[in-house]
Amino acid sequence: MKLFLSDADKTLLDKRIQEAEKITKTQIVLATVRRSDSYAEIPWLAFALGSSIAGLMVFLSAIISPVWISGMTILIPVMVIMGTGGFFALLTIMSIKFAKLFLSESRAETEIRQFGTSLFLNRELFSTSARTGILLLISQFERKVFILPDKGLTDKLSPEKLSSIISEMKDPLDKRQLRTALETGLDKLVKALMPPESDWPDKNELPDKIIEEEGE
Repeated sequence: MKLFLSDADKTLLDKRIQEAEKITKTQIVLATVRRSDSYAEIPWLAFALGSSIAGLMVFLSAIISPVWISGMTILIPVMVIMGTGGFFALLTIMSIKFAKLFLSESRAETEIRQFGTSLFLNRELFSTSARTGILLLISQFERKVFILPDKGLTDKLSPEKLSSIISEMKDPLDKRQLRTALETGLDKLVKALMPPESDWPDKNELPDKIIEEEGE
């Protein structure tokens, strides 16, 4: 299920972005995506697991209670195995929690990083005069956060600081509080960026509107 930002949430966040940019003299872009990749392999992995479990149960049943296998009775175990596999595959589409059982942390991290980098380039967030653009992205299916600062901010936003900000956003995101997670990220970015450099331009160079994508 997609996490929801109401019109009131968007209005509040737009205002918070403007305030944060004025204080830090940077350009902050908030974005959410439903999922960073289609993960086409997940239903197949679930199908394989379901079929394996059903196959094992059929095998154990045959050992415990052997019966004379006829052409008709062979069809029943095959239907049970395939049906269970199909049910597991369908369950990954119906249940996000079940689908995520088949998604590794490393794969999720790789996909949100690739999606975020592509978004940064496609939206030309590098086009600020002092290279002070920042993308803060939440990928909803993975419940992951990706922050990509432009090269003008590398001294202030080290990997350790970015990791700390993302960690602070984890709790509200796990509770499906999308707006709170984004507000937390903004607050932590402001603290990390203070004080701003004196030569950074104090002007709005990127749109403040939140980017919402469906993704893959």
